[in-house]
Amino acid sequence: MKRWLGKTEVVLGNHSDRLNAINIFPVADGDTGTNLYLTARAAVSALAGTAPDAVEAGNDVGAVLSRAGQAAMEQARGNSGTLFAVFLCAAAEPLAGKARLSAPLLATALNRAQIRAWSALSEPVSGTMLSVLEAAAHAAQAVDSSQNSDDSNHALGLALDAVVEAAFQAVVRTEDELAPLQAAHVVDAGGVGMLLVLDCLRSAVLGEELQDELLDGLHGYQLQDPHIHQQMPADDGVEVMCTISLSPLDAAVLRQRLDEMGDSVIMSQVGNTGHHPDDDESTAEASYRWRVHVHVPDPAPAVALIRSLGEPTDIAVSQLALPRDSEEGSRDSEDGHRDQQATQTADPSSIPGQPRHEH
Repeated sequence: MKRWLGKTEVVLGNHSDRLNAINIFPVADGDTGTNLYLTARAAVSALAGTAPDAVEAGNDVGAVLSRAGQAAMEQARGNSGTLFAVFLCAAAEPLAGKARLSAPLLATALNRAQIRAWSALSEPVSGTMLSVLEAAAHAAQAVDSSQNSDDSNHALGLALDAVVEAAFQAVVRTEDELAPLQAAHVVDAGGVGMLLVLDCLRSAVLGEELQDELLDGLHGYQLQDPHIHQQMPADDGVEVMCTISLSPLDAAVLRQRLDEMGDSVIMSQVGNTGHHPDDDESTAEASYRWRVHVHVPDPAPAVALIRSLGEPTDIAVSQLALPRDSEEGSRDSEDGHRDQQATQTADPSSIPGQPRHEH
C-alpha cells in the first residue's frame, strides 16, 4: 500500500500538467492534475515518518490505507481529489485486518469504492472518473468469478491486468459520453487520473514497470497538444470545501440546500464511527465527520448555511476561473505540478471580499 501510494504521488505529479491541460469538465478550471497530486501527497504524508504501531506490525493493509485515505479526505482538493479520497477510504474497508491483497479482496474493494464514489455526488455523471472506477470494479469481479475466488498471486495479477485494461477502455469512451469532451476532442482528465492510479497499483503489486504506452493515442494528452481549458469560457463561480461534524439528518439537509445553491456537490463521510455527545440514548444522536465540496456563484450564502448546522473546519474557497493569459499559467512546469494553482484558503471569519492566501 505504501509503495502504491508513493508511486501514485510521483506519477500524478509528473502528469499533472497534462491532466490540467485537458480539464474542462465539470468546469474548465484546469486544475484536476494539481488537485489529484496534492490529495495524493496528503495521503503519502500521513504514512511518512511514523513508527510502526501495533496495527501496522501485523501488516494490516486496510489500516494503512484507511489512515492514508482519511488524511487525503481531510485535505482533498477539488472534485477529483475528493473522489480520489473517497476511493481510498472505501477501498480500505474490506481490507481491514488483512495482511495481503488478493483478487477477491481487490474485487470487493473496488466495488465498494465505486459505489461510495457514485453516492458521494448529488448528481453523478457518466463519462468521468466514476465510469472508469466502475469499469475497473466490474473487470475485477469478472476475473474473480472466472477464477472461482482464487486468492493466489496469479489470480491477483490477472485481475490487476484486467482492471487497468478496463479502466483504459473506459477513459477512451469518456470522449463520446460527455458533449463538452466530444466538442473539444479530449478524454476526461479525472478519468485519466484514475487510470494512472490503478496502473500504479498494478505496478506496485506486481513489481512491474508502469505501462506508459497506455496513454499513447488518448486525445488531447500528447505533449504537443494545447491547454484545451484555456480556450473554454471562464467560470465566475467559486469552489467551497470544508470538513464538518453533522448528524445524518443535518447532513441530508445540507446536501439538499447546497444542491439548490450550486452544483458539483460532494459529501462523503470521513471515518467510519459515529460520536455520541453523551450517554443518554434518548437524546443523543450520532454525528459523523463529513467532507463537503460545492461550486457556487458566491461563497457567503454557502458558508453561512454550513455554519448554521455546525462548526466547520478547514474552510477553503478558491476561484474556479484561473488566470489564462500569463506565460506562467500556460507553460509546462519542469516537475509536472504547480503549487501556485493549489486551493486558496479563505479567512473563515469573513469570506466575501477578503484577500486569500495559499493553503
